Amino acid sequence: MSAAGTDPRQEDGLLHTLFSVRRDERKPLALAFLYFFCVLASYYVLRPIRDEMGVAGGVNKLPWLFLGTLTVTIVISPLFSRLVARLPRRRFVAWAYRSLVLCLVGFGLLLSFAPAAAQVWVGRAFFVWISVFNIFAVSLFWAVMSDLFQTRQARRLYGVIGAGGTLGGICGGLITGWLVHSVGNVVLLAISALLLEAGLRTMYALSDSLAAGGQPQQRQLEQEVIGGSIWAGLSGVVRSPYLAAIALFMLLFTVGSTFLYFLQAEIVAREIADRAARTAYFAQVDVWVNGLTLVVQLTLTGRLIQRIGVGTVLALLPLLSIIGFLALAAAPLLSVVILFQVLRRTGNFALTGAAREILYVPLAREEKYKAKNFIDTFVFRLGDQLGAWTHVGLSVLGLGLSGIALAAVPLSAAWLGVALWLGRRHARLAPSAPLLPAAGTLLLTRGMRA
Repeated sequence: MSAAGTDPRQEDGLLHTLFSVRRDERKPLALAFLYFFCVLASYYVLRPIRDEMGVAGGVNKLPWLFLGTLTVTIVISPLFSRLVARLPRRRFVAWAYRSLVLCLVGFGLLLSFAPAAAQVWVGRAFFVWISVFNIFAVSLFWAVMSDLFQTRQARRLYGVIGAGGTLGGICGGLITGWLVHSVGNVVLLAISALLLEAGLRTMYALSDSLAAGGQPQQRQLEQEVIGGSIWAGLSGVVRSPYLAAIALFMLLFTVGSTFLYFLQAEIVAREIADRAARTAYFAQVDVWVNGLTLVVQLTLTGRLIQRIGVGTVLALLPLLSIIGFLALAAAPLLSVVILFQVLRRTGNFALTGAAREILYVPLAREEKYKAKNFIDTFVFRLGDQLGAWTHVGLSVLGLGLSGIALAAVPLSAAWLGVALWLGRRHARLAPSAPLLPAAGTLLLTRGMRA
């Protein structure tokens, strides 16, 4: 009992009614919500700028940009693993995010002072860097969350935490849509940098609140260095069938996403000529995706994961993709690609993303940071590369938009099979996970029911 004579874990209030949030979880949940808001708002300010620069540099050059992204990822991933091996969480997260901020400052200077003839190359470099920025910033956020929450909490709370990022995405897209015509790209880069720094400060506040929770283990775990090899991410995926299946799930998802991205780019380039109009289009699509995602996250995500299980939720997006690619093969039109893109991205962010992140919760800390980072960065971008060059190859063979869309259907069917296997494997693995897997769990699980 608390000093006021009431149990601080008492299950009451709107948050518990809607999302099963206990009273002692409210502050950590609010900080996690705000942390993800800042990270995704920062990215979504930049995303429409990246997409427009990719189209402006030539749709036929996109496969080379994807190759550049994979190359940069190969270089950066071991460097990040080295940080994880040598520094405690608070410090390696700070190094990672502030390196991204410094890069934003550099691109702002290049966009302001580089000669006009070089701007197309600045745009291509920016496209590559933002593609790396996205996967590192978001992957690192979810790694920190898996370090704080146990499986039973993740099933209930990840939807709410994800909604913070979705709301950030909506705000980021709106900021770009409103300001791109009046202030230009450089100011938008500065806004993105400020949001990312705010996210880092919120992570500090979350860590401090957990360390001040009255548990002696908290400070020690906060300062614990994970150690291990910089190649532990790769070796972990090779040794573990479970991690290998997560990697395959990610690979098939990314190949399908790249097919859809190229189909969208070709259709948009054909039907929308003005550059500012294209940027506004991409921003509007982001707003629609994030708006629908927010509704699903706040009403369905937690309930679906608890009621039908992680595996079934993972299977929903492959099923949607089979239907969507068949529809796009029948009618490769702007309206169809918009509908499919909005529904597919909504399903990924609202349902599949949360279920996929839950797969990591029962794992050891080194796997959460290193293997997860390897999968979220290298495997993700390898899928981009395979999808990009497969698209080129199919085009060389004479397949048009409809033929390429049809080729994505069997990939989606294979993806469905992997999703169902992962769901069964996770159901066996999760009950054996330790109750206190990582830093932060003691406070968040205090008084939790089994």
